Amino acid sequence: MLLHSRPADLPFLSAPAGAGFGMVHGVTAGAAAAVSESLPEWNLADLYPAMDAPELEGDLIKADIECKAFEEAYKGKLATLLAAADAGPALGAAVKRYEEIDDLIGRIASYGSLIYAGDTSDPARAKFYGDIQERLTDASTHLLFFTLELNRLDDKALEAAMADPALGHYRPWVEDLRKDKPYQLDDKIEQLFHEKSNPSRSSWSRLFDETMASLRFSVNGQELAIEPALNLMQDSKEEVRRAAGQGLAETFSKNLRLFSLITNTLAKDKEISDRWRGFPDVASSRHLANRVEKEVVDAMVEAIRAAYPRLSHRYYALKARWFGKDKLEFWDRNAPLPKVETRDIGWHEAKDTVLSAYGAFSPKMAEIAGVFFEKSWIDAPVRPGKSPGAFAHPTVPSAHPFVLLNYQGKPRDVMTLAHELGHGVHQVLAARQGALMAPTPLTLAETASVFGEMLTFRRLLDKAETPQARRIMLAQKVEDMINTVVRQTAFYTFERHVHTERRKGELTSDAIGELWMKVQSESLGPAINLGAGYETFWTYIPHFIHSPFYVYAYAFGDCLVNSLYAVYEKASDGFAERYLQMLSAGGTKHHSELLAPFGLDARDPAFWQTGLSLIDRMITELEGMEAA
Repeated sequence: MLLHSRPADLPFLSAPAGAGFGMVHGVTAGAAAAVSESLPEWNLADLYPAMDAPELEGDLIKADIECKAFEEAYKGKLATLLAAADAGPALGAAVKRYEEIDDLIGRIASYGSLIYAGDTSDPARAKFYGDIQERLTDASTHLLFFTLELNRLDDKALEAAMADPALGHYRPWVEDLRKDKPYQLDDKIEQLFHEKSNPSRSSWSRLFDETMASLRFSVNGQELAIEPALNLMQDSKEEVRRAAGQGLAETFSKNLRLFSLITNTLAKDKEISDRWRGFPDVASSRHLANRVEKEVVDAMVEAIRAAYPRLSHRYYALKARWFGKDKLEFWDRNAPLPKVETRDIGWHEAKDTVLSAYGAFSPKMAEIAGVFFEKSWIDAPVRPGKSPGAFAHPTVPSAHPFVLLNYQGKPRDVMTLAHELGHGVHQVLAARQGALMAPTPLTLAETASVFGEMLTFRRLLDKAETPQARRIMLAQKVEDMINTVVRQTAFYTFERHVHTERRKGELTSDAIGELWMKVQSESLGPAINLGAGYETFWTYIPHFIHSPFYVYAYAFGDCLVNSLYAVYEKASDGFAERYLQMLSAGGTKHHSELLAPFGLDARDPAFWQTGLSLIDRMITELEGMEAA
């Protein structure tokens, strides 16, 4: 089950002024004041009381029994059901039963992954997570036949059966399923792919997670985990940023062989699967999963790459001038503005800021987000071994989402909270569609999260009391947008290079580093000096490992939200209601259907220019402030 997370660059944007080197349970001392108040930790008892709870073991046994019983009841019989007089009700009942099992399995899998995310360094949790995955893989093998057999049914007969409400309710799921039909394999091969997924791809992903969590980075005599080390590259002191950048590069370099092996192995695994299934392009499987046409993605990428000079190149040249330099070092790229005092932000202030921004847009949206705080659906503290970054996990419709943060009191953390709560609100609203149709394609899954950030940013910007305060906020937002639009597009380009070149043979660490430096140089521009060590920074991006080609969804979502917000500014009446209806649709509608009520069409090249022009205008305003 997918964890909707922040773009890899974004948890690490701005640090409080004066952040020092002392650590309090893995948190930099400068942020300790901001998080000295009690931070919430999630309560997973809504899923299961404990790892050894009888309820969990009972559900694991139940899942195995239900899967086998489902196979016994329906395998090889769907064509017969379709030919019967009551085909609609009979097939509808089968899909409903399949959905109930999917919800049960999803609940168990969610609990295992969330327990593991809480401390990936704990051997007991790692074993628990691995055992859960193995047992669920074994059980769900008995369900594989169902979707394969459904897709072999006659189109006209199935269409007629969907006239009955029992099956017609699942039309969006059935139609999405039929899109996978050209890439399905023989049942036995599908079973092989399914059964080997846990000891192959999943295990390599787990190795990446556990290795990254165990790494320590030497920064001015301290041994830091990755999250605090990355955060120091936003410290107000240049010497701290330099030490952090060098410390990260040193440890990444020492582990290059392992990360290169993981990358090569997973890229080859994907290539084998793609080849067997007949996907024409390295990213075709992702486009299919996202229910977005390759032409739409290509148009977006082309528009963004063409905009690099007027966006990222232009902004970083402006930022270099603010620092009195011709070029910024790579560790200065996300540095706070010089001679600007920032302050730590306490948890309660962050909560109030986000909820008030949500409430001003839609009281219902704020009400849903407020439940996350009231019912302990958020895990906020930094802890040793805890998964870095942030994510929102939808779990299953019979339960509710959970949000993971690593809150350290930075202004950026407030925006991360707004982002993840946007996901959470979306997941709550979409849950009414049921386990099969609640999940949203990535391209639309990032809409609510980025929109939540935009609401929070606009509310804070409107309250800026001085031109200097406005300048700080605009600069931070521009950097966020560049990291979301430009950087994630560059990441997508890098992945395309890696997967394409891997088809010719295994890639050395140097070769991967060269591809990384090429796309980074193109996207960041001449005002950023990509010095020695930066060639290793591809190693820590988890999206490359867990979800190949996930990253372009962030750029899609950001441009989409910019266009949506432009519509909202021009005509706000009724917008919130239409927006919440869009989120409530979950995965039941194509992006073209969801955007039509707002007069937007992602297939129109002008759509992408609308989103990019907003960033352009913000940079122009910052340039005007520089001249003033």
